[in-house]
Amino acid sequence: MRKPTLAYVKVYRDRHGKLRRYFRRPGFRAVSLPGLPGSAEFMEVYQAALEGTEPPTQIGASRTIAGSVNALVADYLDCSPSSTSPFKSCAPETQRTRRNILENFREAHGDLPLCRTVGGKRVLLLTREHMQRIVNKKAGTPFAQRNFLNTLRSMFRWAMKEGRIPDDPTLGVTREKVKTSGYKTWSEDHIARFEAAHPIGTKGRLAFALLLYTGQRRGDVVKMGRQHVHNGVLTIDQGKTVGSEEAHLEIPVHPKLREIIEATPTVGVKTFLVPHFGKPYTAPGFGNWFRKLCDAADCPDVSAHGLRKATARRLAEIGCTANQIAAITGHASLSEVQRYTKAADRKRMAREAMAKLIDGGW
Repeated sequence: MRKPTLAYVKVYRDRHGKLRRYFRRPGFRAVSLPGLPGSAEFMEVYQAALEGTEPPTQIGASRTIAGSVNALVADYLDCSPSSTSPFKSCAPETQRTRRNILENFREAHGDLPLCRTVGGKRVLLLTREHMQRIVNKKAGTPFAQRNFLNTLRSMFRWAMKEGRIPDDPTLGVTREKVKTSGYKTWSEDHIARFEAAHPIGTKGRLAFALLLYTGQRRGDVVKMGRQHVHNGVLTIDQGKTVGSEEAHLEIPVHPKLREIIEATPTVGVKTFLVPHFGKPYTAPGFGNWFRKLCDAADCPDVSAHGLRKATARRLAEIGCTANQIAAITGHASLSEVQRYTKAADRKRMAREAMAKLIDGGW
């Protein structure tokens, strides 16, 4: 007879060969489960995590060893008002990504002490060489490696500033360079194919129009609703640039977008786009759903974020300056936008140069 399994319990063997068990529920921090399954202490912590009788971030806090990697991660992820951690000011999507990275890091290295005192001086035990070996193990996935190193750098820089560690172990650590131009920009052919596959009146076409005619990220598009439109202007506070001057945008509603909004039945009171189960999309959930729409339209090589680039491309091709484009897209840095204006300028100058060549009789 098979033993009954407990929901959300994951078993992990650490570097010493010891079995460790964690309660891992999506959207929550991992909770270390003490003792053996079925024991009183195990079931007490498990039941509390399962019922949500107290925040998962607090469960087992008394067993965290001060000065360990585990304690540092817990303090960095603390979003309470008294916390000085920069993590709490990150956008929700950034928090989700970094939390997952750090939870995996603490599972593997949580018991390690950070420092020890030698001759009256604190010495960092988690050295740069140690960090380099950890980062090197992720070389096969350059994007994940980059996110991993950036997340750890943020945490250790904060820890050093707070006087928790004497040195930053990520200083000088290198990673594989990611050779990519990023998300592919939608061409006019891509746009035409998608519009043909998803006619006006469908939720897919509404999502497409919100992305294309506002130039916003998927995380901002899923928050848009009728309450954001006043006198023909859509007002949005971008989630990724909270606290910056570029976070608050006022975008005139394009006539085509207005037509599509009015032609599409919406069930959401607060958002234009609502899944079948009635709650607003999360950014990843929206991305997965939109990916299927792209595949159905024979556009497998482009994604939701590529439409943000298409908006910038179109604006650049009609002669908008980098500052004008950024007023729509909300880019905090003009360097990304300037790539589009330079490409558009080259294209326009090439046409003008060829016309002069022809007019000159050559």
